[in-house]
Amino acid sequence: MIHYMTTQGVGDAWVGNELRVVKKAGIPVTLHALMRPEKTYFSSPDIAEMAEATHAIYPMSKRRVLRAVLAAPGRFGGRFWAALKDACFAPRETLRIRAVGLWHLAVACHWAAQLADEDVTHIHSQWIHSGGTVAMYGAWLMDRSFSFTGHAADLFRNRSALQSKIARADFIICISEFHRQFYIKNGADADKLHIAYCGIDTSHFIPRRRTRPESTPLHILSSGRLVAKKGFPVLIEACGLLRERGLDFRCTIAGSGPDETDLRTQIEAADLGDLITLTGEALKQEDIPDFMYSGDIYTLPCLWAADNDVDGLPQMLMEAMACGLPAISTNLVGIPDLIRSGETGLLVPPEDAMALADALMRLGGDEELSQDLAEKGRSHLIDRFDLQNCLEPLISQYRARLEKP
Repeated sequence: MIHYMTTQGVGDAWVGNELRVVKKAGIPVTLHALMRPEKTYFSSPDIAEMAEATHAIYPMSKRRVLRAVLAAPGRFGGRFWAALKDACFAPRETLRIRAVGLWHLAVACHWAAQLADEDVTHIHSQWIHSGGTVAMYGAWLMDRSFSFTGHAADLFRNRSALQSKIARADFIICISEFHRQFYIKNGADADKLHIAYCGIDTSHFIPRRRTRPESTPLHILSSGRLVAKKGFPVLIEACGLLRERGLDFRCTIAGSGPDETDLRTQIEAADLGDLITLTGEALKQEDIPDFMYSGDIYTLPCLWAADNDVDGLPQMLMEAMACGLPAISTNLVGIPDLIRSGETGLLVPPEDAMALADALMRLGGDEELSQDLAEKGRSHLIDRFDLQNCLEPLISQYRARLEKP
């Protein structure tokens, strides 16, 4: 059995999407989460079943954790002392991370004790910060193999014990070539690295792109959680430039999040309320195609946020391209694996509203180019990012471990 650790289970859309494919491939898997999600981005019954079946670690009794730690030397023997030595003395990013790591070792003692009678072949962590620490120590205590998939915030803003996790991993899943090079620079054995893109179900996202009548405003779409790394303030600034240039357009930004008030303030201050709609509501996975069909161009001007958060390879970009929209984004992290500028979409520098406005003007005024980029973008997406194929490297690694005697 593969035991799959996450931060909030199917509260992260990618977890539901990936596990659908893993289960379809016949891989037995049990989903764990540090905590149950407050909400999901699905309305499908199978995802609701996954959520219900998720084994959540928190909330937990600190008294039980203490008992588990006291029992750990007898239960796990030398493996406990080796893990404790790692938590106390192995390289760590900060003193705070070392302290939190000691707590996560204690949590792992409790978690591993709960799994004592379970069939545990291998433990994989989706994201490699807090949940990854519990997964690493849990695998260590149970003498099971361990692997992980890293994304963005978990590798940069919230990085924790990365050197130990790289050293302990039986294999590492890279979601782009950028990630592969990142792990190599941080000491990973290249033979342990396998690229498996965070793809999408292209059968769910089918092109239905409309031809825009000349009298109709260009409809620019963007979407995602309303946080700094998505670059929505840059898009709003670019919209101001488009108005100055006399472009007939409207823009819809779909999503919810902590930056909503600031974004509305920016829109109001720029007097763009009649041109930009900010929905304030997150898109359900099942509703994304209809949203994409309403637009002419999709853009997500991602940036490296001040808190060191960044997108690894945004799924929304894939979904837009699969729906037949020409896409514009920025040259960051894994995005160039998806958008080859001038071939499958357009890339602009991060935090450059002028360049973004130029790209939007270019596509808005050239239907032939837009159509060409849209068609080539979807073809590239199907070739390399179709969910039914792109996870095969991960599934192959799971099979190899399940087949070991």
